[in-house]
Amino acid sequence: MGGRNVNFRNLLGAAFGALLLGGVCSAAADTVKVGIIGPFSGPFALQGKNFQAGVQAYMGLNGKSVAGHDVEVVYRDLPAANPAQARALAQELVVKDKVQYLGGVYFTPDAMAIAPLLVQANTPLVIFNAATSAILTKSPLAVRTSFTTAQTTTPLGQVVADNGVKKVISAVSDYGPGIDAEGAFKKAFSAAGGEIVDSIRMPMNTNDFSPIMQRVKDSGAEAVFAFLPSGPTTLGFVKSFNETGLKKSGIKLFAPGDLTQESDLPALGEAADGTLTTFHYAVSHDSPENKAFVEAAGKALGNPAELSFPAVGAFDGMHVIYKMIEATDGKQDAQKAVDAVKGLSWTSPRGPVSIDADTRHITENIYLRQVAKDADGKFINKEIKTFENQKDPGLAAK
Repeated sequence: MGGRNVNFRNLLGAAFGALLLGGVCSAAADTVKVGIIGPFSGPFALQGKNFQAGVQAYMGLNGKSVAGHDVEVVYRDLPAANPAQARALAQELVVKDKVQYLGGVYFTPDAMAIAPLLVQANTPLVIFNAATSAILTKSPLAVRTSFTTAQTTTPLGQVVADNGVKKVISAVSDYGPGIDAEGAFKKAFSAAGGEIVDSIRMPMNTNDFSPIMQRVKDSGAEAVFAFLPSGPTTLGFVKSFNETGLKKSGIKLFAPGDLTQESDLPALGEAADGTLTTFHYAVSHDSPENKAFVEAAGKALGNPAELSFPAVGAFDGMHVIYKMIEATDGKQDAQKAVDAVKGLSWTSPRGPVSIDADTRHITENIYLRQVAKDADGKFINKEIKTFENQKDPGLAAK
């Protein structure tokens, strides 16, 4: 069995080597393939649907070709965090499907598994979601168009202090983004004079939050800071916070915006009313660019109520990939492609953004939002304050 694995790795290395030798020198491709990995089935399928909606919205508004090269998108399903499967899917896309670009990736462990392949594969990775700061240190060919939890969380420390809260208990999912969020919040809240009375790290598969809520109650904290990956877990956490009486008792809940994604607000209803979050995007963001995006992405989804933040990461990810294709004239030259987007700036549906030339991470506005009803009585994340041009503070927060 071990020999077969070695032979597979050798064959894969040979295939990557051939791509590396041939990719830069080859003629421009008439069709450039983009491979996108995401959760298109399983409990996080809605997030994958949003990836697809963002891609389709961008291509619908900007065309299916760039610089004379047709763009073909190939999707691969990764239902839940699975680094070994993520790596295998990336290998298959590069070697078998001959994609020139990789995109997507919802969970951090999967992006970490793919990153070491990129240089040998001569293939850039544009991250539509995975939110741990350290991912971009694992390969010079990775670029992020989403956010990091440190970036969306850091402004929240001052917000919580400004709301008169002095003692907070932290509750985060026990994986990269959760640990990043915990570190960033502790640093910012402590700097504002607050105290973290306890820290809880929850397994990612937690679905019974009653023991967590009891620990919150016993801690004497005035508020909870929470981070969980958007999906069934966030919905369960907010419902449990409400149903166990913590909200009624006066304990406040603060979080980055993963906790109140728009597609969950109808189910959360009054349980989420008034919740303050900080995030890089709200579907209700008021700009011409966002109105056009929401209309196009809503049509792609079929149900506009399902639109959520992964779609804007995918939309902007395709913008970056189109710029890469244009800069390389369809040739496979990953380093030239990545170099071409360092310092790139544009107006996203979320507001003004740019790719930091040093970190390859996106610089963007972070918004303080409050769950509230709009004029039609529908719950939205209403933007009430802007923290402009926020870079990623994640590595410094640790």
